[in-house]
Amino acid sequence: MKRILIIRLSAIGDVIMASGLIPALRNTWPGAHIAWLVEPQSQDLLRHNPRLDEVIVWPRNQWRQLWKARRYRELFKQLRHFIGTLRERRFDLVLDAQGLLKSGVWAWLSGAKERIGLGSREGSQYLMTRVLSRATQDRRIGSEYLHLARTLGLETGNFPMDIAVAAHDAESAERHCRTQGITPPYAVFCPFTTRPQKHWFEDRWAALSQALPTRLGMNAVLLGGPSDREAAARIAAAGHPALGNLVGRTNLGEAAAVIRNARLLIGVDTGLTHLGIAFAVPTLALFGATRPYLDPATPRARILYHPLACSPCRWHPTCDGAFTCMQLHTVENLVDSARSLLAASP
Repeated sequence: MKRILIIRLSAIGDVIMASGLIPALRNTWPGAHIAWLVEPQSQDLLRHNPRLDEVIVWPRNQWRQLWKARRYRELFKQLRHFIGTLRERRFDLVLDAQGLLKSGVWAWLSGAKERIGLGSREGSQYLMTRVLSRATQDRRIGSEYLHLARTLGLETGNFPMDIAVAAHDAESAERHCRTQGITPPYAVFCPFTTRPQKHWFEDRWAALSQALPTRLGMNAVLLGGPSDREAAARIAAAGHPALGNLVGRTNLGEAAAVIRNARLLIGVDTGLTHLGIAFAVPTLALFGATRPYLDPATPRARILYHPLACSPCRWHPTCDGAFTCMQLHTVENLVDSARSLLAASP
């Protein structure tokens, strides 16, 4: 029997894709104690998973506030207690699926004798007992985590992502939908992410919301975080009168429940789009500046991507804000793709 700690602190999309490690570990070691160390913003994706024994939350933002307030004694006290809670669990194996210094430090501080890092860098490679390359020729979603699982000899099966929704989040999501007049079948739009080069254009989202009721027989709802509220309001104002707007009004667990009950999801390269694939919701993923995967590993999802000489540019666009790769995604093309996908996804 093993005591295993998975470390993938952030980001939301990578936590979702790395969740395939949970059933792989559970299938291989049914009696193991499996824990996950994560930052607060992603905990709702993990804390209700029955195949996890424990979710440990690193209160990073809270510690940052203590540092800014110069409450060093309280910060040191919390740090010492947190390290103590990790060490008292006596983990045998740590899988650092993030591979950064911040995750590597926690792997080392856990006291586990075996610490395996995935693509470890920033100095974290020196804190591991073994480092595996992140590079793989596999084009499927979550391929680097599948590579880790296979290298460890885990029973991967088809490596499904493993996200659970709490009953109270599902009930709350239904209430949010009712207040917006959102009834099945509905589509979810996920237009927002951290980098502008990954965005599609607000006027096209509005036009898409106008097209769906007549062309596909369903209305849509916008999902996103609090920082996306202004952009969402502009899209909603220009969109179909029945376009719902739940941006900034749900927590992550509630947003997951809204997605799980959707008939269709259309989104850019963002964590909520990956959730659609995890829940087997018919999903269209619009990629351009980034291309995290080209194979969604399910017939219920399609990647829309137009490779250009400059793409994927990731952090360094060369188009002076034209975002040509995203311009190539048209409303007409998305409607046609959605119709085809829905016809193939009863």
